[in-house]
Amino acid sequence: MTFPEGTATAVGSMPGTDPVEAAAVVVGELPGLPNLPELPKRGLGADLIGRTAALLVDLAVEVVPSAYRVAARPGGDHRTAVDHLRRDLDAFEEAAEPAKPKLVKVQLAGPWTLTSEIELPRGHRVLTDQGALRDFCESLAEGVGRHVAEVRKRTGADVVVQFDEPSLPAVLAGALPSPSGLSMVPAVAEPEAREVLRTLFDAARKATGQPVAVHCCAPRPPVALFRAAGADAISLDATLLDGMPAVFADQLGEAWDDGCVFFLGLVPSTDPDRPPTLHDVARPALELVDRLGFPRTLLAERAVPTPTCGLAGATTAWARRALELTRDLGKGFVEPPESW
Repeated sequence: MTFPEGTATAVGSMPGTDPVEAAAVVVGELPGLPNLPELPKRGLGADLIGRTAALLVDLAVEVVPSAYRVAARPGGDHRTAVDHLRRDLDAFEEAAEPAKPKLVKVQLAGPWTLTSEIELPRGHRVLTDQGALRDFCESLAEGVGRHVAEVRKRTGADVVVQFDEPSLPAVLAGALPSPSGLSMVPAVAEPEAREVLRTLFDAARKATGQPVAVHCCAPRPPVALFRAAGADAISLDATLLDGMPAVFADQLGEAWDDGCVFFLGLVPSTDPDRPPTLHDVARPALELVDRLGFPRTLLAERAVPTPTCGLAGATTAWARRALELTRDLGKGFVEPPESW
């Protein structure tokens, strides 16, 4: 399943603290696939982990000096996260009502990032306890279904779920410190990582009937693992692919040839030193398909341009311009300018 030609979207976050303004900008600039904006500058509960924790069913978290921690019952921290999300949904519904998009995207932490960043009562990461890991995955799967139903009811649109897995490379490499900081959490084997991801991807796909995307901002995201787990689309920073080894290029090529859609991060996510042209931001995508031996028409068929990452660190003016450039890139993939 692919996205309509010319589709463009954003990774997730926006600058500022006003959900009404953020939703209006996203829906206005990305009419083909607007995303529910995240506003992490509002503080704890509005960040990726707190926002996803707000979706959990029958599980709650609280904030402690070291991290988020499992709580016995929902308290003020959990309610703050839920309130942030509710206000975001209200604003998104208001912005989407006149625009009536047919497809929208929501983002949440993937299972490995979520369970690596939340502690158990004794301070160990959730992912180190098989029972807790299973409980969190089941709760998240149920929460995804409820969230999708709510977004669909509010917007009248079909919903694409994007799982964000920035911590997964560290999980696979055994690079997460233990509570004492004197050792590392043992690496998770790829077969286990794959099956947990597959469970969540399947749950999201069942809830939406749409492709499931996964985002990882590492220079060499685990593309083959994501595909083996059933991801339909993979979101990555295409500006970091210079000098990629042949084995990684082969993974990209095999995934693309197999029908995977790539969300290609191309537009700077923070204010650049000089304003880039459309050709400047398109160049990494053009060079990528050329290197992999595909026709450039593949960009129209199975690529969706995005900013390189979330826009929370940008100025409001650049965030709007970045989304405008991203939208123009989507059009350019379909009808390339002569300069390309």
